[in-house]
Amino acid sequence: MEETIKILLADDHLLVRNGIKSLLEEEATLEVIGEAANGQEALKLSKELRPDLLIIDVRMPIMDGIEAVGHLQDYSPNTKAIVLSMHDSEEYILKSIKAGASGYLLKDTGKPEFIKAINTIYKGGKYFSGDISNVIVTNYLQNSNPAPEETSAPKSAHGLTKKEAEILQLILSGRTNTEISDTLGKSKRTIETHRFNLMKKLNVKNLIELSSKAKDLGFS
Repeated sequence: MEETIKILLADDHLLVRNGIKSLLEEEATLEVIGEAANGQEALKLSKELRPDLLIIDVRMPIMDGIEAVGHLQDYSPNTKAIVLSMHDSEEYILKSIKAGASGYLLKDTGKPEFIKAINTIYKGGKYFSGDISNVIVTNYLQNSNPAPEETSAPKSAHGLTKKEAEILQLILSGRTNTEISDTLGKSKRTIETHRFNLMKKLNVKNLIELSSKAKDLGFS
């Protein structure tokens, strides 16, 4: 029998909390054990309830979500945080990561991806969806390589085909699947297939791991 994942929700809008709660509790393995309307309440309840996951909004009164995530380990060391927001700005995303969030999802994320993110983070991984991952990768590479030189993608390197290496180079430059599709004149589904294959070959689960592995292998 699968373990139940205990979740604390924090959002200052009751209707939003109710909607998220209803969606999550359709899954037999997920249980919402508490709700908070601001960051302070979220920290207090985290200390009392010791949830596995805190799903928290960014903008809330009294204490915002990012600040609360930054203090979470002082209140409940084993609780992991997922920031759920309508904002996809680089500032919010990177601040959330630096505060210690294990994931950042947009509020228009579909249920399958939402559930996947919860399970991934519960098992010790991290999850950043869609274009958010590209923001992270771009920032990571800019910080790691302040003045990168133009280099061509390695050909058939590390078991990758020439096309996979080319797509990897575009991913590392911060391009989305749609942008890569337009650049290469291929369908989005084809790009997604190549992307899946190269991540499988490099044994990585997300774009943060991909960027780190690619850097180790000499990709710029």
